Amino acid sequence: MKKPSLPFGCCNFAKASRRDFLYGLGATLGTAAFNALLRAESPKADSAGPLAPKPQHHSAKAKACIFLFMEGGPSHVDTFDPKPKLRELHMKEFVRQDKFASAMASGKRYYVESPFQFRKAGQAGIDLCEHFQELAKVADELCIYRGCQGESINHPTACYHMNTGNRFGGDPAMGAWVTYGLGTMNQNLPAFVVLPELAYPQGGAANWSNGFLPAFYQGTPLRARGSPILDLDPPDGVTREVQRRNLDLLSALNREDAKQHPHQKELAARMETYELAYRMQAQVPDVVDLKKEDDKTLEMYGIGRKETDTFGRRCLLARKLVEKGVRFVQAFATGWDSHDYIAKSHKARMRAVDRPIAALITDLKQRGLLDETLIIWCGEFGRTPDNGLRGGTTAPGRDHNAKAMSIMMAGGGVKKGHVIGATDEIGEKAVEVVHPIKDLHVTFLRLLGLDDRKLTFFHEGRFKQLSQTGGEVIKELIA
Repeated sequence: MKKPSLPFGCCNFAKASRRDFLYGLGATLGTAAFNALLRAESPKADSAGPLAPKPQHHSAKAKACIFLFMEGGPSHVDTFDPKPKLRELHMKEFVRQDKFASAMASGKRYYVESPFQFRKAGQAGIDLCEHFQELAKVADELCIYRGCQGESINHPTACYHMNTGNRFGGDPAMGAWVTYGLGTMNQNLPAFVVLPELAYPQGGAANWSNGFLPAFYQGTPLRARGSPILDLDPPDGVTREVQRRNLDLLSALNREDAKQHPHQKELAARMETYELAYRMQAQVPDVVDLKKEDDKTLEMYGIGRKETDTFGRRCLLARKLVEKGVRFVQAFATGWDSHDYIAKSHKARMRAVDRPIAALITDLKQRGLLDETLIIWCGEFGRTPDNGLRGGTTAPGRDHNAKAMSIMMAGGGVKKGHVIGATDEIGEKAVEVVHPIKDLHVTFLRLLGLDDRKLTFFHEGRFKQLSQTGGEVIKELIA
């Protein structure tokens, strides 16, 4: 192979700075494959080094997590926490006293009963909204927690809080912490995969950021349709052999530079990302190809049905990913912010996720993976027992409520067929087994075999952790 010419002003390899040499590569080697990888700046980082499998801090059933995030704030009193008292109070004037009332609230407000009926499902008699028809069939696998309380009623800060432990963003997401602590079981796929809708959630990609952790641990967004990652495939005419030679050359140069500058980790992380992208070209297309699933499986997830196809694809892809060894998968579903017309909007949202989530639980159980996969369902907060702002009393909805929400879990060592905690008679605030979000995070880590006190990273002069300042395990949730 012809030796590449040096960047302008360099007379030999020894005198050429690493940065100059790398900039010169684009013009002298014509490496379309490398440039394609460089353009793919979407976050992904994995390697056999920093992401090699690591032992749990303590024995735990869960080895992977699927986090189903309902962005917008599902109403607990319309999904998993029925409040008959609201039927008595419906359309009576309501005055909220605490500081968590919506900052936008003005004028008279009224109690709003749920427009939905509830049923007792499973042997445990778990309360489920009538539109969770498929979830009712797996009710004995569910654990509903009603005692969680947040700190913010604004979407971006509440999303950041639930996903990263920090209301103001910039910290590592839960998936980043988990992969930092446990590594991954498949070096050819990202350890932390994100399945967003076309529109990102409020707060954007900071919801799955690596924060101050090394770049290896950032979430990698995949698309459920079309090419899973844009520019994943090399341009026409560029072979894998050419890509391999280019990456080998860059790796050799980087190793030499690392001997002189061992404290500089950024380029090493980027090179690991390029290596992962190279490996992903072979494995990702096979994983995301849902055509290889039989018709029965596709129907079970609701793929091909208008109302369930989109989220069904994400749930099926989540199963395929954890089956292939991916450690943490987060799937987003938006549209839960029902300030008005809650009867119409929440019905549509529940019907869109009901069949896919029930299928995910059933599918994992049939494959022997449910016990070792922790499934989490939640939004960033709950909703108020009174009407929202725009619809008035003719098409009522609900405002944001950080003091009461429902968290649904399954698999991974949680108590099956249980309802833990409670809210008051109108669903305004949690009153039993009450815990802040940081305790929820500590519990999730515990279920995955991680100790929040040991899972730390030194940054800005102190050791930091997901819980920020420490928390306690919610023992009532663990089987």
